[in-house]
Amino acid sequence: MRTLTLPSGQPIPILGMGTWQMGENPKHRQREIDALRRGFELGLSLIDTAEMYGEGGAEEVIGQALLSGKADASRRSDLFLVSKVYPHNASKRGAIAACERSLKRLNTDYLDLYLLHWRSSIPLAETLDAFQTLQQSGKIRSYGVSNFAVKEMEAAIRQPGGSGITTNQVLYNLMRRGIEWDLLPWCRQHQMPIMAYSPIEQGRLLTHPILKATAQSRNVTAAQVAIAWLLHQDHVIVIPKSSRIEHVEQNRAALDLQLSGDELNTLNAAFSSPTQPTPLEML
Repeated sequence: MRTLTLPSGQPIPILGMGTWQMGENPKHRQREIDALRRGFELGLSLIDTAEMYGEGGAEEVIGQALLSGKADASRRSDLFLVSKVYPHNASKRGAIAACERSLKRLNTDYLDLYLLHWRSSIPLAETLDAFQTLQQSGKIRSYGVSNFAVKEMEAAIRQPGGSGITTNQVLYNLMRRGIEWDLLPWCRQHQMPIMAYSPIEQGRLLTHPILKATAQSRNVTAAQVAIAWLLHQDHVIVIPKSSRIEHVEQNRAALDLQLSGDELNTLNAAFSSPTQPTPLEML
């Protein structure tokens, strides 16, 4: 698996598994567990989650899928676990307590990366103080933010502890290219990889005629083409949702899909890049 390097020096895989909406329905739990296990078998060691997802349910699914049984220690060392704290839990005491709850649900004693899920009314300096405390105690290895625009990133890195921010997880796909105007260049300048969530726009991308035609010409799925396009971008990590085995297998195969220059030009023409500043979008 190819990796990027976070500013903290940690290598992070460029393709992982997202868990949004997982852990919400007990009827789907075994299917979700099986999907995550299959991904791990295929080398998808990066797993992204949040305390918000299923109100901790997604973290519990991950704990059951990959961090239980006799192989705990060896499996954990091969994983890169990311979770996120709710903004309303982002005070110093609140974030530390939230992280402890996430660790318990995940059945692990540390996170590789801990993010503020979106901007909070709580002073960011307080959140960063909590993150540094968690890092110093070994509960997290790196920390970052999610859904921050350029102005928020500029303000964040000026805060005490702001130099330790290692990534920004944002909405980025063929239909949502607004970050290419300013945020993506800013992050590249600061050697800070972007984590792209919702790479297929919750399925809405898959009916686009140009995307479908490109996929059909290569005998792959539209989702694989959309993911491969993102993987072609510099300093971008992709975390597609992975709740079914067949989707996990297709997502992993996208890593090996090399789009030609003509295909990239066709996609870039069909889904144009921004020509002016665009407010940061969220889902």
